[in-house]
Amino acid sequence: MADDSAGTSEKIIRGDGSKLLVLIAEDEFLIQATLEDVLTEAGFEHLAVSNADDAIRALEEDSARFCALITDVRMPGETDGWDLARRAREMQPLMPVIYMTGDSAKEWAAQGVPNSVLLQKPFVHAQLVTALTTLLNDAAASSIGQ
Repeated sequence: MADDSAGTSEKIIRGDGSKLLVLIAEDEFLIQATLEDVLTEAGFEHLAVSNADDAIRALEEDSARFCALITDVRMPGETDGWDLARRAREMQPLMPVIYMTGDSAKEWAAQGVPNSVLLQKPFVHAQLVTALTTLLNDAAASSIGQ
């Protein structure tokens, strides 16, 4: 039996050698666990929280450690995913943002931050990885010369 553990444990790293850390805000445990698995398989590190308020606290501690935000739109607590993304962009103007929703897609044009992606639940895992890598590449290209 072949050992492919080297391929699954490979990490995507920044230019300085640190691992890319994605912040996940999702209140449904099974969806959160699936997102964690998808990101791990894609080579990312992750921090998962179950509401936007906890995500904002994590960002306020050190927003620079996160390369991107993946957030559900509707979650328990005082803050929703729309507000979370706006707060994240206040701290990191180029932070890639991916929204996930089962029922709020029509609000994205009015509520979503610019240059974000919205994935309608349910979505294919490859859509998430493609959206994330595309947004990261776009952010990197935007930051050149700044």
